[in-house]
This record gives sequence, C-alpha cells and structure tokens, in this order.
Amino acid sequence: MTDVLRRVGMTLGLPIVLFAAWWFASAGSTDFFFPPLSRILDSLVEEWFGPRLAADVLPSLLRLTAGYLVAAVGSVALGVLIGTSRTVRGLLEPVLEFFRAIPPPVLVPIFMLIFGIGDGMKIIVIAFGCMWPILLNTVEGVRAVDSVLSDTARTYGITGAARLRRLVLPSASPQIFAGLRQGLSVAIILMVISELFAAENGLGFAVVQAQRSFAIAETWAGVLMLGLLGFLLALLFRVVENRQLAWYHGLRRAQRSS
Repeated sequence: MTDVLRRVGMTLGLPIVLFAAWWFASAGSTDFFFPPLSRILDSLVEEWFGPRLAADVLPSLLRLTAGYLVAAVGSVALGVLIGTSRTVRGLLEPVLEFFRAIPPPVLVPIFMLIFGIGDGMKIIVIAFGCMWPILLNTVEGVRAVDSVLSDTARTYGITGAARLRRLVLPSASPQIFAGLRQGLSVAIILMVISELFAAENGLGFAVVQAQRSFAIAETWAGVLMLGLLGFLLALLFRVVENRQLAWYHGLRRAQRSS
C-alpha cells in the first residue's frame, strides 16, 4: 500500500503543484489572452466534458486508435521480416530511410489529393507518422536476439512460427514496447495536425475554431483536454506494458539486487 501511494504521489505531485501555482498566479488576471484558471476549468467541464465530448473528443479518439493500431500491426510485422532477413533489409532499407526523413505533416496535402479529406486520410497520416519508431525499434529488437538462444532453438528444431512466437517476439518485446510508446506520442501530435485540414470535428479542429473566434477560455480548455488525453493514454499504455513485460521487469530487478 505504501509503495502504491508513493508511486501515485510521484506521478501526480508535480502536476498538482503546477496547477496550484497556475491557479494562484492567474486568480486576479484581467488579461484577455490569459484568463484565470477557474474560467478555463469551467469551460473544460461545460464544453469538453459536455457536448464536445461526443462531437469532437470521441471522433479524435477513434481516428487515433485506428491509425495507431494500423501502424502497430504493420510495423511490427514488417520489422520482424526486416530484422530476420538480410535480403529484405538490403532491399527495403534505402526506401524506408527516404520516407522516414520526410516529416508527416508535409505529406498531408498529398494524402488529401490521393485519399480525399475524410477520416481515411487522417488515419493514414497518423499511421504513417507513428510507424517509424515502432518499425525501427522492432528491427533493432529482432536483430538483437541472443545468438546463443537462437542457436539453441535451432538445435532443438524450433523453427518457423514456433521460433517467432517463443524466441523472437519475447526477446524483442522490450524494444517493441519502447517503439510503441514513442509511436503513441507521435500519434497524438499527428491526430491534432490531421484535424487542422478540411475537418468538420475533432480536438484539433475545435481548438483552432475556438482560437479563430477568440473564445480564449475554450482554447485553453482544449489544450488542457489534449494534455489530459495524452496523460491518460500514457498511463493506460504503462499499465498494459507492465502487464505484458512483467517477466522482463522482474528479471531486471533480480539482476540489480544480485
């Protein structure tokens, strides 16, 4: 129980201090562009946890989830293939390096021409941008599989799908999850960017619309909503990661204590 309270305190301590400082520093603010935090929080509750929750937040979450899952599944599969085959790596590496160097926001107008301005384009933008950290980490994780374990598996006739399931993926999973964590951060950014172009709803669209109509409290509330969403998604990801990599973290703790 004490350990849980300590972790909660470490996670929430600094945000609470920063919000308290913001609250007292802005309490008497008359600046149009920097309203009191109390007004921003009122707008957050009334708008973002009210009608905008279904109209803007939910569509953004659905696009984010779809793009992220497409990137995760495709990147892990391609990363395993590249990491296990020198031939495939030699063929694809120049092309992948070329596309990796292109910032995803630059491609949004091109994706709009090819895929239109609907949700499909936004999902593709998110998937294209967040696939790179997942792909590269998967390749490095697969290539770093212990050679002794690989030779032992080959000696015992563990090949093909069994080798992939029992050796390659478990060995590479810490690196894969590191890429998935980075990809999630990129996906949130690209979710907002994709909604700035020819969108009818979404967090990015709503924040820009509020800014253009000089609804400053709503704009700040939208920014807070984005930060809260990112925090909750990162927390959820950490729970899943700790559950899936419990064996790895246990091994690390055992090594440190020995």
